[in-house]
Amino acid sequence: MTSACVVLVTAPDMVTAERLAERLVDERLAACANIVPGIVSIYRWDEQVQRDDEILIVLKTEQARIEEVCERVVTLHPYDVPEVVVLPITDGHAPYLEWLTRSTTR
Repeated sequence: MTSACVVLVTAPDMVTAERLAERLVDERLAACANIVPGIVSIYRWDEQVQRDDEILIVLKTEQARIEEVCERVVTLHPYDVPEVVVLPITDGHAPYLEWLTRSTTR
């Protein structure tokens, strides 16, 4: 078991995704951000089924930074209710996980 996490965030466009990713990495809230273009999100909003093209941001961070990551995403994001979903990393390549920890430590 590790203290590392993956955080999934969707964004409406590439400009927003890159801006969010760069800020979170620059502020050491995430060690890395992968931007995955071309996803289609189908969801219920205001009692209507919606369909939107979106960009997925995959952040890697430490459990200790999750509250700050969530707060920062909400502050910077244009959506009223941005997606911020945290998934634990239970295991992985030890040198990568060590790098992740160093990269999110101030």
